[in-house]
Amino acid sequence: MKNTLFVAFKGKNNSSAILLDSLPGEHCLLTNSYAGLKRDIDGLSGEFDEVYLFGAAKELTDSFRIEKTAEKDGKKLTSKLDLDKIGKHLSEAGIKSRISERATHYLCNEAYWYLLEKYKGRAVLIHIPTIKHIYDIIALRQEGK
Repeated sequence: MKNTLFVAFKGKNNSSAILLDSLPGEHCLLTNSYAGLKRDIDGLSGEFDEVYLFGAAKELTDSFRIEKTAEKDGKKLTSKLDLDKIGKHLSEAGIKSRISERATHYLCNEAYWYLLEKYKGRAVLIHIPTIKHIYDIIALRQEGK
């Protein structure tokens, strides 16, 4: 069995932090600052086989976006996890998703970079809708749409 870590960002109204509460296994909430998240990641054990980082993306309304790469100082790091398999699992759970080839450039990218570096590519960033849109998705499902 793989040793898995689920990571999100702090905040009582942050959809990624709320999602973490529903997942089994070991969790870590990152500080919402560049220096803070680096310190948080440096303090993590190196003993994980897979790391799943969740971040909220305002432009997403009804799907998840699986990020393939992180970019820092003109260099890219790429996830070595099977992103197609992750997308398939999301689809089987009724969640639309797509794989993005283009790195984002905010806190999520910074955290993803450090996780890919620390875990030698055994990490993935999955962007999810904000809390408002998560509630919209739940309402649509309850209506059968």
